[in-house]
Amino acid sequence: MEKIVNLDLDAAFGNNTAAARGFARDLDRVRLALAEANDSAAMQKVAAELRALARRALEMAPAEVLTRLISALNDALTRRVIALVCAQAQMSQLAPSDWCWIALGSEGRQEQTFVSDQDNGIIFADCDDPDARRAQLLPLALRINLMLADCGFALCRGNIMASNPQCCLSLHEWRGRFLAWMIEGDPQALLNATIFFDFRPLHGAAGLAHTLCAWLAANAADNPRFLLQMSENALRREAPLGLLRDFAVEKNGPFAGTIDLKLQAATLFVDAARVFCLACGSYASNTADRLRLAAQEQLLDASEAAAWIQAFYFIQRLRLTTQHASDVRGEDMHNHVDPARLAVADRRALLAALRQTRTLQQHLALAHPGSGREG
Repeated sequence: MEKIVNLDLDAAFGNNTAAARGFARDLDRVRLALAEANDSAAMQKVAAELRALARRALEMAPAEVLTRLISALNDALTRRVIALVCAQAQMSQLAPSDWCWIALGSEGRQEQTFVSDQDNGIIFADCDDPDARRAQLLPLALRINLMLADCGFALCRGNIMASNPQCCLSLHEWRGRFLAWMIEGDPQALLNATIFFDFRPLHGAAGLAHTLCAWLAANAADNPRFLLQMSENALRREAPLGLLRDFAVEKNGPFAGTIDLKLQAATLFVDAARVFCLACGSYASNTADRLRLAAQEQLLDASEAAAWIQAFYFIQRLRLTTQHASDVRGEDMHNHVDPARLAVADRRALLAALRQTRTLQQHLALAHPGSGREG
């Protein structure tokens, strides 16, 4: 079985050799347990061990390494679930080269935190009867989605899962779906774009996903109207910064006095980076990779891109520590933080990170005149 993560653990843990070696030993132990797991009960046990490993890394690894590590652990679990379900289903009528399981959303971006539901889909090879092929795949996809749910990945409330017929499409059908979203540009189409454009292959015929990536990158870059609409959509949210006070916190509800680090902070980086990357005519699904690619293509200044990436990952780390703290208190994990309760250094860093979202959005508006906030 392949390695669970491809990371230089010594570097990831700040050259703390003892911590890196201990973590590597536990990774190997879990890898073997994962390879030997043959039913849902065994998979649930391994899933708990993988989550425990991710929590251990919280205080040792930088945020970018940590989010990629969490995603890599979840990838390994997902691939094992798929392999188990396929073996149990005796998929003799479908060769592995015929279809590809894709991750969407935060999983597709390799930006998962401790709270993750499912966002996935299937691309299958073009054929004479896509409806018949879909009918073969949907029961399999449902079993995979249900086993993943048993392992701690909640079913998607919006039903953005491979067991939904609208998320199980041939390559030709996916192209048609993406093209329709780019042409229509209505709020629902733009919402779909923010979820489905963040995909990457996890299992099966990765070439199908790579072909779709290349097609999407070329067609999005050649559609300035769509990029303008995506920019407008990305600029609808503003950083929670006040005029008289540093922060603009929620005034009502169960999280009054807090900031939602996901929707009011991280998402601002994610949405802007997506547009800059699509404008490059290249494809990347990870937010930091997208900003680096845009800088490489000279759409962004490299030093500014680096500052935005640093700010983004500060937000991601604060999300992870907030989730972990709420879990320790016996609460449902959430992304809400009260700035007044933060340590002085973290409060200042959060304020600086939120101000970075403003500069990033200003650059996005200037790159796509008419999208708003160019001044």
